[in-house]
Amino acid sequence: MKTILIVGAYSSIAEETAKVYAAQGNRLILWGRSEDRLKSVQQNLKVLGADDVHWFEIDLNNCADHAPLLEKTIQKAGNIDIALVAHGTLPDQSAVESDFSVIEEVIHTNFLTYASLLTALANYLEKQKRGTIAAISSVAADRGRKSNYIYGAAKAGASTFIDGLRGRMASFGVHVVNIKPGMVDTPMTAHLEKGALFAQPKVIATGIVSAISKKKHTVYLPGYWRLIMFITRSIPEFIFKKTNF
Repeated sequence: MKTILIVGAYSSIAEETAKVYAAQGNRLILWGRSEDRLKSVQQNLKVLGADDVHWFEIDLNNCADHAPLLEKTIQKAGNIDIALVAHGTLPDQSAVESDFSVIEEVIHTNFLTYASLLTALANYLEKQKRGTIAAISSVAADRGRKSNYIYGAAKAGASTFIDGLRGRMASFGVHVVNIKPGMVDTPMTAHLEKGALFAQPKVIATGIVSAISKKKHTVYLPGYWRLIMFITRSIPEFIFKKTNF
């Protein structure tokens, strides 16, 4: 049995991942903003077989609360074996590209809160000298595209942070996984037209659990996105800048 902290616990991907771990009989710790939604997820996970489920209410945009809540979490629920950071927002590019105040919010949520959370988790696990941190970035981090460069820029920052953290933590017996999903059919993408490349959250969750178990470094989910992004990165800029995706 392992103790697993899930940050952003009722996002679609996070909740599906929690279900997989619950069915294995693990102990779950949930962080999220809404008490009602946390309680609902808690009840569901117990039915699915979780050994125990704790939840803590937090506005993740308040970075000053991260380290104190982590300390409180450990005091109440014990040592953490796996931490999954799975929150974020997906803005409408056309609505934010001319408004820096909104751009700032996007970067704060998708990058700065990650930097804060991952630093707190790393400092704790460094002392523990074991454990795994898994953090969700995005395939959007791989190359700036005019259709989502603001979101992509924030995720690129997070992705670089995750990869660098892996190097720092390696000598302490702590593994760090960079999870790069492609397009996923969730409430966050409700405003987008769905196509053949969209995956279901359950598929992503299964891939996350597998990647953590196998101690992968960077995983594209579903796996075909690794090839897609290899091709995307390889397109010459004089061609790429004329594309519309």
